[in-house]
Amino acid sequence: MPLYELVCISRAALSQAAMAGLLKRSAETVLDRGGAVRGFVNMGRDQTLPYRMKRHMEYHTSGTYWLMHYYANPKTSGVLMSQLKLDPRVIRCNVVKVTDKLNEMVTVGESV
Repeated sequence: MPLYELVCISRAALSQAAMAGLLKRSAETVLDRGGAVRGFVNMGRDQTLPYRMKRHMEYHTSGTYWLMHYYANPKTSGVLMSQLKLDPRVIRCNVVKVTDKLNEMVTVGESV
């Protein structure tokens, strides 16, 4: 299974419980379809966006950036993206394919 990275910007004014629910729903989508979640990275809460973004008929100027690394088949990424695009807590999201196989990843001490 390929390794993917989900890059997401969610609303800035989310409570901790709402943010936890969003992360849990994202992880459950991957796990229910046979994938594995590698981890989450919080990139910063309430950061100013590079430009004003419109989503769900509202303009946003700040947001919370976070990443999710996961292993899954390509169809799972499509399902995850469609769910997140409909979620009112999400401003923007994108999936990036990091590598095709686990053994192609470069470790920390290894040179490229």
